Amino acid sequence: MPCDILAPAALDRVIDAGNAARLHCKILAVGANGPTTPEADRIIAERGDIFVITDILCNAGGVTVSYFEWVQNFQRIQWNEREVITKLETMMQRAFEKVTSFAECYKTDQRTASQAIAIKTVADAKALRGLFP
Repeated sequence: MPCDILAPAALDRVIDAGNAARLHCKILAVGANGPTTPEADRIIAERGDIFVITDILCNAGGVTVSYFEWVQNFQRIQWNEREVITKLETMMQRAFEKVTSFAECYKTDQRTASQAIAIKTVADAKALRGLFP
């Protein structure tokens, strides 16, 4: 079915090699954890006509707001709804730009860019803090 945005958000591996070539969307907003198989990822990347927002980015909003709650509790402060939304939008925009820039720079897909940034972030933190922080 043609659509602007397809958002598989419940099950993993629902987009596979058998149906990836038949997708008719402009944006694949991946809400579920791993709804595409590696074969489907390759097909979608080779097609080049679908922009993929990876599960790492699509799922990050809730995790980020949970972090904000932790910060507020730890510091004994309280942000209003507008402040939380503004902080969330800023962080998500920055993350999105970082992933898309990485993908363009290294000529790779959004998922690989997301994972490479995540791995580098952890590696840099470990190098800075050592094995046992």
